[in-house]
Amino acid sequence: MLPDTPQSHARRQRLEAVNAEDFAWAVPVMRAGYAGRALVYLAVAGVSLYSIWQGGEAKGTAEALEWLQGGWGTAIVILIALGLFAYALWRAVDSIWDLEAYGNGAKGLVARVSMFTTGLVHLGLGGLAVAVLLGFGDGGGGQGNGLATLLAQPGGRIAVFVAGLLTLGAAGYYLQKAWRETYRAHLRAVPTTVHMNTLLKAGIAAHGVVIAIIGVLILQAALSSSGAPAGGMGSAFDWLSTKAYGRVLVTLLCLGLLGFALFCLVNACYRIVPKATDPTTETLQGALDRVI
Repeated sequence: MLPDTPQSHARRQRLEAVNAEDFAWAVPVMRAGYAGRALVYLAVAGVSLYSIWQGGEAKGTAEALEWLQGGWGTAIVILIALGLFAYALWRAVDSIWDLEAYGNGAKGLVARVSMFTTGLVHLGLGGLAVAVLLGFGDGGGGQGNGLATLLAQPGGRIAVFVAGLLTLGAAGYYLQKAWRETYRAHLRAVPTTVHMNTLLKAGIAAHGVVIAIIGVLILQAALSSSGAPAGGMGSAFDWLSTKAYGRVLVTLLCLGLLGFALFCLVNACYRIVPKATDPTTETLQGALDRVI
């Protein structure tokens, strides 16, 4: 249950003014999107762990998708592409129709713009999956090449620096989400979500750590005199592997990303879309508060 604040009261009023059946069409899109997102992190973490076990290195997103190409792996990449496009569509409709009931205030608009931006990022990842399917993959260098191109433009270094700060902000959001467990208010209370709460928290935290490393590397690229490009999970793995016990740290991070894949899969099954859900539905937050 939401705390009794003016903001939560206004949100409840917004939810009371809508008919959940009017937005039921958005739920399948949401489920497909989170399932596709789960497949991406499952592919990256799974392929990376296999590569490490074989004596190789962890793989970035493009490298993992290219590794999957061929046979049944191609079918998985197709499903990933479709899922990522569904997630991009979900974030767009979520933002435009305000399905989370954030409202039109300053905080609500920031949240909705952030959702739309997240959708654009996943639209780009979906395009990457299609490029891999068509044989245009670049072994994971796409993000680095993109940063190098941007750095070469007038004002590009400032733009990359801002991108690094925004990436660190996103990392902070995920780490805070794990610490405060705010995700619990968006999941239905069922035995699966109740018993997996610790794993879900660890997965979100691991995702935040990866984004934080990417943010630091982007800032380094902006501040470096050489303008060395960096970005993406592959760069994060490469950076971490250079540290003491790097191979162990990368392995632990990959295991954490498996936890984030689980978090996305749980969202695909049990996430609550406020404007498309019966308001009497018990959330994971409510269930755990009752236990406490």
